Amino acid sequence: MTAIKHALQRDIFTPNDERLLSIVNVCKAGKKKKNCFLCATVTTERPVQVKVVKVKKTDKGDFYKRQMAWELRDLTDVDAKDANKENPEFDLHFEKVYRWVASSTAEKNSFISCIWKLNQRYLRKKVEFVNVSPQLLEESVPSGESQSVAGGDEDALDDYQELNAREEQDIESMMEVCEYAISNAEAFAEKLSRELQVLDGANIQSIMASEKQVNILMQLLDQALAEVDNIEGKLLSYEEMLQSVKEQMDQISQSNRLIQISNTNNGKLLDEIQFLVNYMDLSKGHIKALQEGDLSSPKGIEACINASEALSQCMDVALKPGHDKLMAVKQQQHLFSELRDTFARRLTNHLNNVFVHQGHDQSSTLSQHTAELTLPKHSPLHRDLLRYAKLMEWLKNTQREKYEGLSRTYVDYMTRLYEREIKDFFEVAKIKMAGTSKDGKGKFATLPRKESALKQEVESLHGSSGKLTGSTSSLNKLAVSSSNSRRSQSSSLLDMGNMSASDLDVADRTRFDKIFEQVLSELEPLCLAEQDFISKFFKLQQNPTLAQVENVDDSDGTVHSRLLNENRHSISEKDMVRMMMNKIFQSIETELNSLIALGDKIDSFNSLYMLVKMSHHVWTAENVDPASYLSTTLGNVLVTVKRNFDKCISGQIRQMEEVKISKKSKVGILPFVTGFEEFAKLAEAIFRNAERRGDLDKAYIKLIRAVFSNVEKVANESQKTPRDVVMMENFHHIFSTLSSLKISCLEAERKEAKQKYTEHLQSYVINSLGQPLEKLNHFFEGVEARVAQGVREEEVSYQLAFNKQELRKVIKEYPGKEVKKGLDNLYKKVDKHLCEEENLLQVVWHSMQDEFIRQYKHFEGLINRCYPGSGITMEFTIQDMLEYFSSIAQSH
Repeated sequence: MTAIKHALQRDIFTPNDERLLSIVNVCKAGKKKKNCFLCATVTTERPVQVKVVKVKKTDKGDFYKRQMAWELRDLTDVDAKDANKENPEFDLHFEKVYRWVASSTAEKNSFISCIWKLNQRYLRKKVEFVNVSPQLLEESVPSGESQSVAGGDEDALDDYQELNAREEQDIESMMEVCEYAISNAEAFAEKLSRELQVLDGANIQSIMASEKQVNILMQLLDQALAEVDNIEGKLLSYEEMLQSVKEQMDQISQSNRLIQISNTNNGKLLDEIQFLVNYMDLSKGHIKALQEGDLSSPKGIEACINASEALSQCMDVALKPGHDKLMAVKQQQHLFSELRDTFARRLTNHLNNVFVHQGHDQSSTLSQHTAELTLPKHSPLHRDLLRYAKLMEWLKNTQREKYEGLSRTYVDYMTRLYEREIKDFFEVAKIKMAGTSKDGKGKFATLPRKESALKQEVESLHGSSGKLTGSTSSLNKLAVSSSNSRRSQSSSLLDMGNMSASDLDVADRTRFDKIFEQVLSELEPLCLAEQDFISKFFKLQQNPTLAQVENVDDSDGTVHSRLLNENRHSISEKDMVRMMMNKIFQSIETELNSLIALGDKIDSFNSLYMLVKMSHHVWTAENVDPASYLSTTLGNVLVTVKRNFDKCISGQIRQMEEVKISKKSKVGILPFVTGFEEFAKLAEAIFRNAERRGDLDKAYIKLIRAVFSNVEKVANESQKTPRDVVMMENFHHIFSTLSSLKISCLEAERKEAKQKYTEHLQSYVINSLGQPLEKLNHFFEGVEARVAQGVREEEVSYQLAFNKQELRKVIKEYPGKEVKKGLDNLYKKVDKHLCEEENLLQVVWHSMQDEFIRQYKHFEGLINRCYPGSGITMEFTIQDMLEYFSSIAQSH
């Protein structure tokens, strides 16, 4: 600190004519530690100014710079925080309060003491010092007298002490006696030296005169020493006596210490014994419950649960080092192990018996559901078993092998039980889909010979693995023999186009939809209930511990999963639930695929119903638990349904491409065009508010493009019906269909159909109408050719081949009767080309009327321009033409 002080004096204060009196290393209270120095300074010139200056190092850290300064007269209070305890914090109250923390309490005290001294010496307005120790503050001198700055900072304030009033008077009186003291300092100094020698001699004489008193004092000192020796002898005797007392007290203290150690050890031993008794003592009631507790009654189960929890607490108690070496502890641990093993064996045997017993009860009620499309409810079984959930958790934590054995037993048993139930359930569903009748009691009635054969065909669909094992011929036989009114094995747009709404057998599809929905609705709660039970009963979701599985071959060759210890690869408990569900319900996916195949064989359009229903159930299952067994399984089956749906659409497109049209009859509306209309109506009804609407929109695009291309293909190949008629009628039907259904994804195709219909209508009208006034038309073509060659229109009549006489001859060949006769033949021709179901005859006839009128007006215009003033007109008027067209249309 001294080095810093000299550096600050040299670099900062000396250039400013200031002297550094005190310094303290501080930082601001409550902020990051950024050290600086507070310096107390005075100016070397009068009047003296006292300041408190804040100095800090530059950013580079090599030099110091003056940051801020305060006049000491602006200081109002100094707060040292605590006058009794050492505290480095202090506050300086200027225009605002500055809070500082000194690097040490000593520096803080030195700085405050210096401030006090400067305040006493230079300021009239005294500063208030709060919470400052009185030792730091010296008493102030009475007013009117000069005050010296005393204490530890005398060398800092001035290296001299100020004269008091008495000393100042003596010096003045002495200088008055010697008036020459100021003008002749050497003479004054010699005089002072002589007087000092006189005083020294007087002092020596005084000392020699007091020799007698000194001798007396020495005698008194000798007597005092003698008394001291006497007192020391007595003290020695007292010390010897106290020494014996000290030995006795040491013995007593040693004895007391041993007693205290013994008491401490006894207390600790008592605590250890109390700990072992409290935490390793199992009541007789718990022991009896573990050994003989009734596991079939609710009270007995509750007692066993409490006893097992108490046993776990005793076995899991954290023993202190050395406890395990105590014989009593070893015996108690051995007793606990025996109780644990005994109760685990009892619990395992009892739960195995419960599985078997509940299985027999469940199998007895299975026959009640065989004739109904419902699955048995397992809630009674789950309710009875959930009473043992806490015991299963105890078994899982204590006897892992027995817990794994019970889980395997339950899975194996439930697999067989659910396999029987699901197989019978799907058999009923397949028979219902095939139209097998039932009696009034819900059981299967005596089947006719054909229906008995039908049932055998349905049974052949199962096989040992539940897969679709029946041949294609058996499926065809099944589909055809199910009902006399049933449609063919595979629906198509061609079939739908050739049948009426009643022939489509909507009732069959509605029944299939209800059966398929009922199948999914029965499976969903069954799987969710079983998964919820497995999670609760086997405690597979409460703790994120890891379980392990491996595949084990049974004696019969089947493979099942078993739990492993921690030495194998591990899976999460959530995956363990999924593994158990996959094993228990392993037949569901196979049976669903078999049912889907059957529905697709009966009617390929059933894939539309199945796609909507399956998508909805997958969406519902994913909202509940995206990773659940039900969601995964239904998602896999949905892939099959979507594949069948795509195959159905591809089949319809293939059948369109293979369609053959009779060469002897007119085409009319193509069967796959009307079939698309019926398909779209059916699909819109099925997919209303469906989740998989996008799949239908893609199918629509594929089908409509196939319809467009195949309509053009048939039109090009048609021999009996003109191409324009085939295109016009079919695209008009497609346009009407799309306009009525308002399918948003087919808006572009709707506009395209309208465009094609309009184009081919105009083309057919022009080509069919042709040139009804052929010679007149050839005449005017020649007129237009002359005009095109440069002949003026009014000069055409001077051409020999196109004069007025030639024009009149041509016009006379087309009287009104001939024109009407030609139009009547044209109407009959158009009537033969057009089909009745589309009803476009009047539309075409009206378009022909407009085209004929256009030609007539064109001829009239040429006559008026090329033969002006000739008075030549047609043999019939526009009004006559309108009457011809109207009368012909009405007559037919």
